[in-house]
Amino acid sequence: MIKFILNCLLLVPILLIFILESFVKLFIPKKRKSVVGEIVLITGAGHGIGRLTAYEFAKLQTKLVLWDINKNGIEETAAECRRLGAKTHVFVVDCSNREDIYSTAKKVKTEVGDVSILINNAGVVFTSDLMATEDLHIEKTFEVNVLAHFWTTKTFLPAMMKNNHGHIVTVASAAGHTVVPYLMAYCSSKFAAVGFHRALTEELAALRRTGVKTTCLCPNFINTGFIKNPRTSLGPTLEPKEVVEKLMHGILTEQKMIFVPFSVCILTIVERIFPERFLRLLRRKINVKFDAVVGYKVKEQ
Repeated sequence: MIKFILNCLLLVPILLIFILESFVKLFIPKKRKSVVGEIVLITGAGHGIGRLTAYEFAKLQTKLVLWDINKNGIEETAAECRRLGAKTHVFVVDCSNREDIYSTAKKVKTEVGDVSILINNAGVVFTSDLMATEDLHIEKTFEVNVLAHFWTTKTFLPAMMKNNHGHIVTVASAAGHTVVPYLMAYCSSKFAAVGFHRALTEELAALRRTGVKTTCLCPNFINTGFIKNPRTSLGPTLEPKEVVEKLMHGILTEQKMIFVPFSVCILTIVERIFPERFLRLLRRKINVKFDAVVGYKVKEQ
């Protein structure tokens, strides 16, 4: 143990250098990479963040592969992407179904080619306490929000690793770093999604596939209609457009973790440092609220 502590102390000068380097980089805009000609696959592209992200990639001369369970929604997205000049392929996929993902991915590789940018965006949420959340809803939350990331990545990562070129994007949430009541299944799944991103990042580094990049998006409440009447003192509900702007900048500058707003990042640090009693007071001040179904009832004495 003493030897380990001494070895850690030897790292302090290097830490200070890295901190200074990071501070200087704050004032030096990072050049955006070109994605011209890349094959970009976006899950959950029929609405919200997925749809707007597809529009942005369409403007960058990429070839788009759009997945969603909603046929009408994804066709609307595709029509606009084509109007913007992008060659677009549409697939109706149930991201809660592993075999559907695998079979559709096989079609993509045959009909379109090897995906080089994978954006795991599809997600579901059920706003209720544990007692009121149906078993099937808990299973679907994990199937879409986490397990689908494994199936898509296992399918498309090999080609990226072979070429040592690619980018895997995990759309998670602030709920992957901090929790609120009545989103138990959702928060748990998003913690898992953040863990997936971090573990994948480390695994790629261990395998020396440094050309395959990873990015994780962790926004606060977004005005997409999934959660009804969200409100918090951290700030107003985010508009999808501003979140997508941050996401696109993060992808093109190869950021590992994107917090929107940045106060979410500060909150995650605070939760790891300060005492639990203080954190309880802080959560009251943050005052997260939204419409939810509460199945557990306290019996009157």
